[in-house]
Amino acid sequence: MKGKLFIVATPIGNLEDITARALRVLGEADVVAAEDTRHTRKLLTHFDIQTPLMSYWGEKEKARAEDVLKRLAVGENVALVTDAGTPGISDPGAVVVRRALEEGYEVETVPGPSALVAALSVSGLSTEEFTFMGFLPSKSGSRGRALKDLSLEPRTLVFYESPHRIVDMLIDLEEVFGKERRVALFKELTKFHETVYRGTISEVLDRLEEDTIAGEYVVAVEGHTRQEASEEEALQEVAALMKRGLGRNEAVKTVAKQYGISKKDLYARSLEA
Repeated sequence: MKGKLFIVATPIGNLEDITARALRVLGEADVVAAEDTRHTRKLLTHFDIQTPLMSYWGEKEKARAEDVLKRLAVGENVALVTDAGTPGISDPGAVVVRRALEEGYEVETVPGPSALVAALSVSGLSTEEFTFMGFLPSKSGSRGRALKDLSLEPRTLVFYESPHRIVDMLIDLEEVFGKERRVALFKELTKFHETVYRGTISEVLDRLEEDTIAGEYVVAVEGHTRQEASEEEALQEVAALMKRGLGRNEAVKTVAKQYGISKKDLYARSLEA
């Protein structure tokens, strides 16, 4: 009988956020595959769970995925966790899931905490549609280019950022998006020192520079508003969508609908541009 792979979400800070189902699965599994066994051991010890641990550390995830498959092949159930939150969401785990599915093993989700959803729910920004970008490039030049491609995105944008890059990231964000774009910045979500900054990019940057920089950050950014959008902006957005992999026709159709302008005219102008 084949084993089953469980993808288990764990707390992003406050241990009370773990679900009853997650505790049961972690306790009943034959082994827990952890991003960092030292971190996960603390979690299991807190809840008096004795399940053995194995590592699928990020940089060696491809090789360690095969170790997980060997466990599944002999009928063991594996609970896969990351250090915090949901595996595979800007964290290791996706490689293991993909390999398990390729080999025909059953993969079951045990949903729970997610910094992305937690931040959005109290951001005060639109949550009808959003675009999750994870971590931006670490180098300023590449980060600026990535932000420029997103500057006309109408949906709320969500990023993760590390403490040693958060100020530089906000400076680049201000330069590309402008000082008045609204943001909600979250520091140490659900932890003792949880802090939320809301306001314009400029206001949040000023407040952050006066505070202690520590912990992980989630940045939610207001989408671009188009009330007075120009034809030039529409063309820029078509170009940005094409750069991200959309065909010209699909990009033009998307932008024309959002801007309420003629698809035919915009297509012709995009060819000229």
